[in-house]
Amino acid sequence: MIEVTSEAATHIRTLLDEDGKASSHGLRMKVIGGGCSGLQYQLSFDDVIREIDTAIETLGVRVIVDEKSALYLVGSRLDFVDTLQESGFKIENPNASNTCGCGQSFAA
Repeated sequence: MIEVTSEAATHIRTLLDEDGKASSHGLRMKVIGGGCSGLQYQLSFDDVIREIDTAIETLGVRVIVDEKSALYLVGSRLDFVDTLQESGFKIENPNASNTCGCGQSFAA
């Protein structure tokens, strides 16, 4: 459903370790209304997996996605970039018909 790069997995593990949540939490990826293009990504740490969620275990991390967000995220790739120009998670989404300049908002 979602591909997680080794760079993203490493950064997720680092953040979880820093927060003392390494074994119990996963990264929740959610799509919500808002942003320049109408939809935006929301990333947070969560330790609850609901009936409507899909949990993906890959590269030592858990990614949690609710069923509504999964419709927008299927086939996406979660990466972490750290360059002179930008640092942070980057989502490459084949379902996005348009994205804003910052990459945090999209239309489908």
